Amino acid sequence: MGMKILLLGKNGQVGWELQRSLAPLGEVVVLGANNQEMCGDLTNLEGLAQTIRVVAPNVIVNAAAHTAVDKAESEPELVHMINALAPGVLAQEAKRIGALLVHYSTDYVFDGTGETPWLESDATAPLSVYGKSKLAGEAAIIASGCQHLIFRTSWVYAARGGNFAKTMLKLAQERDALKVINDQVGAPTGADLLADVTAHAIRTAMQRPEVCGLYHLVAGGQTTWHGYANFVIDYAREHGLDIKVAPEAIAPVPTSAFPTPAKRPLNSRLNTSKLRDAFNLNLPDWQSGVTRMLAEILQK
Repeated sequence: MGMKILLLGKNGQVGWELQRSLAPLGEVVVLGANNQEMCGDLTNLEGLAQTIRVVAPNVIVNAAAHTAVDKAESEPELVHMINALAPGVLAQEAKRIGALLVHYSTDYVFDGTGETPWLESDATAPLSVYGKSKLAGEAAIIASGCQHLIFRTSWVYAARGGNFAKTMLKLAQERDALKVINDQVGAPTGADLLADVTAHAIRTAMQRPEVCGLYHLVAGGQTTWHGYANFVIDYAREHGLDIKVAPEAIAPVPTSAFPTPAKRPLNSRLNTSKLRDAFNLNLPDWQSGVTRMLAEILQK
């Protein structure tokens, strides 16, 4: 199969997993921000356009983004360039050469009200600079008229690099008591799941372009950060890790207990029925992915 795929953001959590999941589909040209020969830097818009012209891929997968949500509040121009202008350039070049563009977005495009899982068609109202920039990126891609797959996701983790579970395990071994937010609800979603679904969706979209569009992609089920922390710490305790904090000493607290520069949505639930129907997929519950990640990090 002679498909050529350009992957941007190779060093991120999702980018790392995509290097694995995309490999069976064809030749994957992988770029990070510091690549020497070709430009993978999303702050260099002209360089990005040039790279696409040189590589001439069938598929462009953009796994690069500015994701430091609080830091974003103090550097809106940089965030807008990386999360909105760069995807717009990728989309224009994809349109020009007839390539499929795959891009990742976020539940932060919504205001986080209510308790109903968000549909793709629901009204957006981002609360943060990061959320606004990601919404602008989606809009630029859609406006370009290129063939695209945009996946909105949330609460992404991977075994590689830092993540919420690792932070909780570290604190649980050091402290007698913990406070964890219990009024934000979502589904912890593995970078491996995102990468696997992406590969499947690309393959389908190359054969059936009518499935292109915007989709919500998260693991099944839902929890709070407090529920997530408890799950992680219970697992570690059962598997012999030396946990100091007692189960009853993990206190649930509201978001307001931890003021941050960026406002977080409380309702991060995403309805995935459109994706499951279009691609005939099952999305496993969040616990199965987290268990797998924990098994991997605890055996090291």
